[in-house]
Amino acid sequence: MSSARPDRGRVQSVDRAFTLLDALTRRGGRASLGELCADTGLAAATVHRLCATLADSGHLRRDTRRDYLLGPRLQRVGDAAGRATWSWAEPVLQAVVEGTGETANLAVREGDGVVYLAQVPSPHSMRMFTEVGRRVHVHCTAVGKALVAQDDDDEVRAMLDRTGMRRYTDATIVEPDRLLSELDRIRRVGFATDESEQEEGVRCVAISVGVGDAAFAVSASGPEARFTAERRDAAVEVLRSAVVDLHP
Repeated sequence: MSSARPDRGRVQSVDRAFTLLDALTRRGGRASLGELCADTGLAAATVHRLCATLADSGHLRRDTRRDYLLGPRLQRVGDAAGRATWSWAEPVLQAVVEGTGETANLAVREGDGVVYLAQVPSPHSMRMFTEVGRRVHVHCTAVGKALVAQDDDDEVRAMLDRTGMRRYTDATIVEPDRLLSELDRIRRVGFATDESEQEEGVRCVAISVGVGDAAFAVSASGPEARFTAERRDAAVEVLRSAVVDLHP
């Protein structure tokens, strides 16, 4: 797996504009010029010019403190994107639930973390629930490990330096070298697992689809007592079958 972005005639100004929007999103929708420069590595003149263009179109606005804020036109974009994501994710996740009997999730990378975008719950009364929009760490989740396995070891170490490795349970991986070994295994077998690493008694398995910024992860998760190791391994083929027709 490689973290390199596919080069399909990328337009630099468009790429930079979305980099700014991503940086603003990570800061909760508001940032100063200096913060955007620090977050993106772009020159102040470039950031100012791009933000001015986005503000003229209503995608950004500037307040009395001279901070940049996400603009009202993006509200409609976000609402439409949510509906569009659900339109293709729902049948995929439903297929995972029908094939495994467990809760299915869709997640993507966001900076140094992972965000859940969609979920279809298990039909069982005892089931896993993750709030859509919730941001989680990479090192303790199957979706996170599946996505970060695309990065090389130096990139992973740099990320861990920034985020740390918080311990959630006795099973949480909190040593960088151990996580790197786990990522190497994931690259070889093609799927990632969470064995009570984020929440006690919860087992999860995930695969990633696509590369670079377009990648997403699909997972199945359930209580260890029901979602046994054998059922977890069988779920891998269910996940792969569910996403076989997707082209991110």
